[in-house]
Amino acid sequence: MKKINTSPLSGMQELLPNEQALFDQLKHGISDVYHRHGFLNIETPIIERSEVIFAKAGGDTEKQIYLVHKTGESADAADQALRFDHTVPLARYVVEHNGQLSFPFQVSQINRNFRGERAQHGRFREFYQCDIDIIGREQLPLAYDAKVIGCVYEALQTFNLPNILVRISNRKILAAFLAALNLSEYSTQISSIIDHAEKVPSEQSKTALHELGLSDQQVNQVSDFMFTHGNYAEVTTRLGEILGDLTPLQDGLAELKAVTELLDLTGEVNYTVDFMIIRGLDYYTGTVFETILEDYRDLGSIASGGRYDNLCGTFSNQSFPGVGGSIGLTRLFTVFRERQLLDAPAQHSVDYVLLPLSAQEYAATFQLAAQLRKSQHSVDIDFSERKLGDRFNRASQIADFAIVVGANEVASGHYQAKNLTTGELHDVTAQ
Repeated sequence: MKKINTSPLSGMQELLPNEQALFDQLKHGISDVYHRHGFLNIETPIIERSEVIFAKAGGDTEKQIYLVHKTGESADAADQALRFDHTVPLARYVVEHNGQLSFPFQVSQINRNFRGERAQHGRFREFYQCDIDIIGREQLPLAYDAKVIGCVYEALQTFNLPNILVRISNRKILAAFLAALNLSEYSTQISSIIDHAEKVPSEQSKTALHELGLSDQQVNQVSDFMFTHGNYAEVTTRLGEILGDLTPLQDGLAELKAVTELLDLTGEVNYTVDFMIIRGLDYYTGTVFETILEDYRDLGSIASGGRYDNLCGTFSNQSFPGVGGSIGLTRLFTVFRERQLLDAPAQHSVDYVLLPLSAQEYAATFQLAAQLRKSQHSVDIDFSERKLGDRFNRASQIADFAIVVGANEVASGHYQAKNLTTGELHDVTAQ
């Protein structure tokens, strides 16, 4: 009988050891891809000054930030907060250390973030994000946008998932499109409507546009815009049909063309241009992308990112344009495991469990464990006095092999390791 409620807080992930081992395997796989692409790993503090965190939060995210205050201090006086993503703390980091960094600064961050949103299935309040960012000084070529997209796409292949599709757009195109329709004053509301359009019937989106005061023609043009997708040639043709004159959109279209042409050169990324992708956070200024599984669209975005040219401007007069991408590992792991989409074996935490039969074998057991560890194996020793069968059962739950250490084995110096999955034996000799 529990004395108190020992379940984890709502929205917090807690895994059993074998599940944790699989989670760590996937995390390390993503990290390896990032490293092979030349990204340097850093960690920023979990707690930041609240003025830093709120500098670029914006929108719904601002309502989800966890404030931190000292015991006995009023919550209204809190001047610290838990980070909600890696990007805003990275902007502070770059400004603080820019004299010691080499630019373009290519960095990865794989760690926990926190958002006080309503906990629900597949949505967490504490979660791992696997981020990459590239920060330039004064300028950052668009080729880096393509590099980030390609790297995130390759990292997702760590999951061995089917039909990964990257959906790409550019925030400048939407801004110019609305300006051409004299709708710039409604850009925030229209962006929100577009951002939620896939989750509701199309007529509901049109009704929301009408409620803003848009004319029937404007509603149809915005609706046609948000449902436009295809390759670069196809979307530019469609935009011409919707708007007529594409001149106002040239800056955004030129950036979109440059990025997609680079992706075409590699031929390694399955992508489409999709103007329904705008990204909710306020700091994106150009390229934006979200990644889905075509066969499981109901999962929504499994990775996302984009270009942010002004993020560091809150902290410095210098210009540090950047582009980044993020994989939400906690959510992916939970949903994919439930749907049996993870093509990866369950991982044991330990290589060997040693089973000494009595205290007389302890010295030899310690020596054998040390020998195996020097060979880079993980080793546990079970000193319990339970029946040997029960000890083997425990070993099978945490390890790949078990070795009985008895008087005969100690005397001969020869041991047999039992494969706890197949039952096969192999010899291990003490040195």
